[in-house]
Amino acid sequence: MDYREFFSRFRHLSEKPGIGGRIKVFPEDFVVIEEPLPQIFEGKRHAIFLLKKRNWDTMAAVKEIAKRAGISHREMGFAGTKDKRAVTYQYISVPTQAKEKVENVKIRDVELSFVSYGRFIKLGHLLGNRFRIIVREVGEDAFERTKAIIRELREKGGFPNYFGYQRFGERRVVNHLVGKLLLRGEFNEAARLFLGEADGTMEGDEARRRFSETEDVELALREFPGFLRYERAMLQVYRRTGSWKRAFLALPMPILRIFIHSYQSYLFNLYLSRRIEEGLPLNEALVGDIVVQVRGGIPYRDRTYRVTETNVSFVNEKIRKSQAMVSGPLFGFAMRKARALPGRLEEEILEGEKTSLEAFKRLPKPMVEPGGRRELLIRPIGLTYGCIPGTGMCFRFFLPKGVYATSVLREIMKDH
Repeated sequence: MDYREFFSRFRHLSEKPGIGGRIKVFPEDFVVIEEPLPQIFEGKRHAIFLLKKRNWDTMAAVKEIAKRAGISHREMGFAGTKDKRAVTYQYISVPTQAKEKVENVKIRDVELSFVSYGRFIKLGHLLGNRFRIIVREVGEDAFERTKAIIRELREKGGFPNYFGYQRFGERRVVNHLVGKLLLRGEFNEAARLFLGEADGTMEGDEARRRFSETEDVELALREFPGFLRYERAMLQVYRRTGSWKRAFLALPMPILRIFIHSYQSYLFNLYLSRRIEEGLPLNEALVGDIVVQVRGGIPYRDRTYRVTETNVSFVNEKIRKSQAMVSGPLFGFAMRKARALPGRLEEEILEGEKTSLEAFKRLPKPMVEPGGRRELLIRPIGLTYGCIPGTGMCFRFFLPKGVYATSVLREIMKDH
């Protein structure tokens, strides 16, 4: 199953026909510029570099920089992963004593520019990202269709805030399924899926298929290509320990947590789609909803309050003034649960998946997930668009952290 088939299960909010087209035909068609938190430039213990990369996965680029600079990739910090097939700009931190080594690193399609001294950059240390995206091969009436879709969605409060396909995998849409198995404690089954799933279009798929059939670890270590570094690392740990649980726990923390976050994201997308399908409002709070505060277009997901019979009118006035947004669940053991109708929908999602909030607490310590809330709608800041003759449409906008540009474009293109 590819990502288009996977996303076909999630409902569009806009009912107007899309413009079609293709994104990321060339990496330069998808430009991402990170807006960091100002606090990362406070202090002297780390050197802050601006990393420009083309057609590189963030983690792979960081590990390659670390390797060539002779330092551990764990000493390097970054605020978030960026698209691979794109040109992206983001900030990374390295220990001050490694500054000169990093400045001397030369990697194709990677540029490093020293910016300032500051602190270690952790995941989430950013305000959001600015995007410039070209959509090619659109219809002749793409501009007018875009205009009509955006007008419709503004009337509905914004774009649906789905997690994008990057969260699940473009060709191997398995991250959420691996996360579900890990949540159940089924490490053997999770390993078989992560290591053995193949769609036949990627290098290494034959080796994956043979592992799925034989579960021969020694054969897999001989056949898995070197670029499948995480898969090979798991195989090596299993060969040494005989435990798939230990093999998973040996993965770098950001990679390990991707699986659980992907499953959380899938459940959120299910909730959002169900809410659209059942005609429940996204830009109007119902009794029982949890709303998040908004300041300057940026949602503060840790500042939430519950909607009750007595405050519903007050809350909806805040929503109309763009000072609050209705949220959906990021399931976890400490998540603030909705009540009444929204709460029942959350319970139905969990029951349908045969899981519970407590399951997120029973995970091995590195994967324990408290959960939280996420706004149901996207309101791109500074959205502009126009035609490029002979090429297609160009879109520019800013999105808060954790929000996917592909989810904005999905509504306009009507491409799953």
